[in-house]
Parts: sequence; structure tokens; C-alpha cells
Amino acid sequence: MSAAAESPPPASLTPRLEEILQSLPDRAFAARLRAVYLAAAHAISRLSDLDLVKYETPVVDASPDLSLWEEMAPVIRDTVMDVNALLNVIREQFPGAPPASPPPSRPGSGDVPGLLQAGMGRLAQSITQLGEAMRNPAVVSDRWQLLAEIQRFRADYREQMSQLVFESASAFGEVSRAQVVPGYEAEVKAAVTVRAITSDLSRIVAARLGKVRDAKPEEVLWNAQQLQTELDAFGRTAAYRNLRAQDKRKIVEARAEVGALAIQTAPDQRELLTVAEGLDALVRSLSAVNQRQLLILHDREVWAACGVRLERALMQSKKDPVASAKALAEAAVSAQALYGRDATMDAFLRKARKLKLATLTGPELLSTIESFQGQLAQLDVM
Repeated sequence: MSAAAESPPPASLTPRLEEILQSLPDRAFAARLRAVYLAAAHAISRLSDLDLVKYETPVVDASPDLSLWEEMAPVIRDTVMDVNALLNVIREQFPGAPPASPPPSRPGSGDVPGLLQAGMGRLAQSITQLGEAMRNPAVVSDRWQLLAEIQRFRADYREQMSQLVFESASAFGEVSRAQVVPGYEAEVKAAVTVRAITSDLSRIVAARLGKVRDAKPEEVLWNAQQLQTELDAFGRTAAYRNLRAQDKRKIVEARAEVGALAIQTAPDQRELLTVAEGLDALVRSLSAVNQRQLLILHDREVWAACGVRLERALMQSKKDPVASAKALAEAAVSAQALYGRDATMDAFLRKARKLKLATLTGPELLSTIESFQGQLAQLDVM
């Protein structure tokens, strides 16, 4: 059985989505809409559970690799089937041709069938595009390009399905994506994890680069071995599994180059320096994850919640220092979800992990609160 064919957990709807459906006076309409939402939740789950790491190769080789096409063919087939399963439910529950023009941005409940049919049309078009990409010899003969394309299409399908649920649910009142989109919290958590771990990797690689630059001849081999160990450790993290295939390829290539140097008796310092510099630039570029709309919305919410807690901590700092310290500690725990957005804030959060914030009193409590507020004020989350 292929990875994509493994059974994910049963699909379920969010409490807010259930609440919306329960509030609809037309029970038949609500039942039809529930069927679409459950199908979307199931498809999103199916399209999220594929671990592409098993299809990667540590071998750096640019030669055509048709063997991967044979491995991935069942995954591609299941991907198409998962999308078509949702399309079939929409066709059954809300039959009709997709609208010629996009529905209004602020629809009423009467526009929901049109929204669903428009989403169905876009998904059907994307399936056609997937078929075209999979017939491209340049794609199917290159292991990493094929992995990247499959990853990209699956992510695009999830995004389109999420948008379909969000837009149709918004027809019945103000909602957020976190409230109604199936799998949204898991996707946010994965993005937060990638950001945090790649941020730490960036610090580690930058520090190793400095040591390679300053290394004495007898220290070059040790630094190569240490860098290999650090990259191997990253390769076992959840962040590595969630990287884009094109970024993984560069990491794999760097690991191979470092590994080759680490087994030499006296590796060339200039070669190691070149590899470390390229790796440093690559890892720093991974901070682009901060531009994902998913994380921007998440960070604004966390930033605002932290600000409220710190304001409460400041007001209570003299009257009730115990409650103040507790609010400070809660804010610090919440702010860990921002780790990786800003280097200065990251340094503050690493320090905060080591402090027993809930036990602070007096001037130290006040200064920590004010310092934390200053860090938040300088954070660009807008």
C-alpha cells in the first residue's frame, strides 16, 4: 500500500463549523453542506499525511531517475483520487455548472452553491495541470523536481480546499480560518516548528562557519565532523520532513559534501569554508517561511495575546506580584510560538526559558516585564 493510501484518522469538523451547521434553519441544506465539509476535511487530511522523506536519496546525481516515477505513480494516482472524491461530493450535493464569474467576496448564504461550484472548477483545472506536469519528461526524470512538483500540487490542493470551506462558512457570519478550516491548527503547528528548528540551525551553522574561518590546520577535520553531526541531527527533525523538496535537495547536497570532507585525513580548509558559507546562506534563506500568510496571521494573534498578558502583569506588578509574575510567565510561554521571527526576540526567549519567571519579584520582575514589552514593540508582525 502506498503512503498516500494509508488510512488517516476519521475526518471531523471543527466545533465552530458544527455550530454553523446546527444553526441553519434549512436542515436539508445543512446536511448537504455537512457532506461537502466532511469530504473536504477527509481530503485535506489525506493530502497532508504523505512523508516524502522516504522517496529522497542521499546520492547527489543529476542523471535521469525513472525509478522514482514508478515509486510515485501510486501516490500521484491517490492524490487525484482524493481530490476527485471531494469534487464528486460537491457535484452530488450541489449540482450545476460553475459560475462564469467569481462569486462576490462577501456572499450571503444563497451564494454558497456558487462558491462551492467555483471552487470545484478551480480544483478540476488544477487536476488537469497536475496531469500536464506529470507528462513533462524534465519533471518525471528528475527525482527532486518530481518530488517538488508533487509536494507543490498537494499543498495547493489543501489551500484551495481550505479556502473553499472558509469562504462558504463566512457566508453565515464572521469566522476565522482557525475556527472553521479542517487541519488548520496542525498546519500552523508544523509551520511554527519548521521556523523554530531552522532558526536554531541557522545559529548553529553561523557559529560553525566562524569556527571554520578561525580554525587551525589541526582543527579543520574536527569542525567538518562537527558540522556533519549537526546536519545529521537536523535531518532527524520534524522541520526537515516539512521542508520544501528544493530546499531539502540543497541540504542533502551539503551533507554529502561535508561527509566527504569529514572522512579525509586532512580536509582542505578552503573547501570546508566554501561549503559552510553556502550552507549558511541556504539556511538563512529558510527564514522566508515568515512570509507565509498562515504564519503572519498566527503571529499577529500571538503578539496581541502576549501584549495583553504583559499589560496585566505590569498593572499587577506592585499590588499583586505573584499574579504579575504568573502573567509574565504565561506571556513568555505563549511567545515561544514566535521563535524564529526575529533574532533579538529569539535571544530574549532563550534567556526566558532558563529563568523561573513565575518566581520573580521586585525590580527584577518589573524590568523583565518592561524588557519583554520592548521586544514585542519592535517585532514586525503587521
